[in-house]
Amino acid sequence: MRGREVMASGPPQALLFAVGVLCIVGGSDLKFQVIVRGLAGPVPTCERTASDDVPLGTLASSRLDIPARHAPSPAGLDTGLLLLRLALGLTMAAHGAQKLFGWFGGPGLDGTGQFFTMSGYPAGRTMAVVAGLSETLGGLGLVVGLLTPLAAAALVGTMINALAVKWGGGFFAPKGVEYELLLTAGAAALALTGPGRYAVDRLLPGLRSPRTVHGVIALVLGVVLAGGVLMVRR
Repeated sequence: MRGREVMASGPPQALLFAVGVLCIVGGSDLKFQVIVRGLAGPVPTCERTASDDVPLGTLASSRLDIPARHAPSPAGLDTGLLLLRLALGLTMAAHGAQKLFGWFGGPGLDGTGQFFTMSGYPAGRTMAVVAGLSETLGGLGLVVGLLTPLAAAALVGTMINALAVKWGGGFFAPKGVEYELLLTAGAAALALTGPGRYAVDRLLPGLRSPRTVHGVIALVLGVVLAGGVLMVRR
C-alpha cells in the first residue's frame, strides 16, 4: 500500500533527470503536465516550441542563459571590402596606365606591344591595348564599386594570361608567380563577395543586393575569354 502511495506521489527523481536530459539534447523544453489516468502527480514530457529550431544535440544559449556571441559588424565587413577594392583596384589601374600611356615609368603601347610579341601573342600592340584597358577599367571599376563582378572578372582574365607567361619560373618573386596569383585570388574573391555597402553598385537595382551567382557567371566568362586568348598564343 505504501509503495502505491510513493508511485502516486510522482515519478522517481532518476526518471525526471533522464527525461530532462533527453529533452535538452533533443532541443525541446522540459514541461510538466498532470496526467489524470494512473498518476496524480506531474509527469515530465517533452514538447517542442517555436524557439526549438536548433540542430539535434545543440543546446540553445537562451535556454541555458548563455550570452550569445556578438555578430560580426556590418560596418567592419564593408570597410574591409572597401580597403581590398582600393588596394587591388588602384594597383591594377596603375599597371594599365603603364601599358597604355607610359605613366609611372611604364613602357607604353610600343614597349608593351613588343613584350606581347616576344611572349608569343599575335598583334602585340593590339594585345597591349586589350590588356591595358582591362587593367585600367577593371581596376577603376573595383575602386568605385561599379559593375564589380565584371570588373573583377576582367582582372582575373588578364592575370590568367600573366600567369601563363610567367609559369615555370617558380613561385617566389621576381621570377615566380606569387604576385600575379595574389592579384588573381583577390579579384576572384571580390567577384564572389560583392563590393560591400560603400560602392556605386548599391545604387543599381540589379546589383544592389550582390548574389554569388553573378560573380560565378562573370568569373566563368573571364576564364573562357582568357582561355581563348591563350589559344592564339604561339
